[in-house]
Amino acid sequence: MVGLATIWGWFAPYFPVVVIVVVTTVVAWVADLIIGRLMRQSTPQMARTARRLGVVVVAVIGGTLVLQAVGLNPTVILLVIGLLGVTVLVALREPLGNYGAKYFSDIYTPFKIGDTILVQGVSGKVIEINPMTTVLLSENDQLISVPNVALIRDVVINTSPQAWKEVAIPVSLGATVDLPTFESDLLKSLTKLRLRLDPRFPPVLTTKSRTAQSTDLVLTLMIRRPEDRDAITLEVNKRLAELLDRMRGGLR
Repeated sequence: MVGLATIWGWFAPYFPVVVIVVVTTVVAWVADLIIGRLMRQSTPQMARTARRLGVVVVAVIGGTLVLQAVGLNPTVILLVIGLLGVTVLVALREPLGNYGAKYFSDIYTPFKIGDTILVQGVSGKVIEINPMTTVLLSENDQLISVPNVALIRDVVINTSPQAWKEVAIPVSLGATVDLPTFESDLLKSLTKLRLRLDPRFPPVLTTKSRTAQSTDLVLTLMIRRPEDRDAITLEVNKRLAELLDRMRGGLR
């Protein structure tokens, strides 16, 4: 029979690795939870990205400790990864800039498909927003392609009538969230804001895209006063975070 001492002798060299992996997993879970709490008033998309970034940072640190535990020098590996990363960023700086700009324009730029905007001296109706460009249709039926990075760098004027009244908040749901229940609970929670919203236009939750892993929605509100825009956005994002936390808690 194999004794405990022999089994421990086989397992002992790998024990530090197991401990590091377990601790890294726990720290990543705690970091995800803490970042989610700290960003309750941010948009769900930004909060989700920050949480993922925090988990990645913890995983990289844990991976480095694992390499040290097995006797490898992580410096060379990290240097190679860093050089490859810099090379990719330099080679793809324009596409990545436009893709990143789309992410921020989705959250912070006050226009949507169907609005008429003026940017870089050209004006047109927004008919498409893709990862690289925003496509406009001019009054003389010309297609105008505007790089998304320009929407962040330059002044954008939304010339649509009463564009200031509309607040569009992106919402991203995981596959485990029941959409009808979420929509019902969300609209009920917004009744407390009814005095600050235009009663002629109730809040509307529309589906932007849907995959097997997630559903991207847009919550559209019509406000009474333009000076309430930021306060209402923060309050709605807070209610969204609380609602998603409750629904996730109910699934555990």
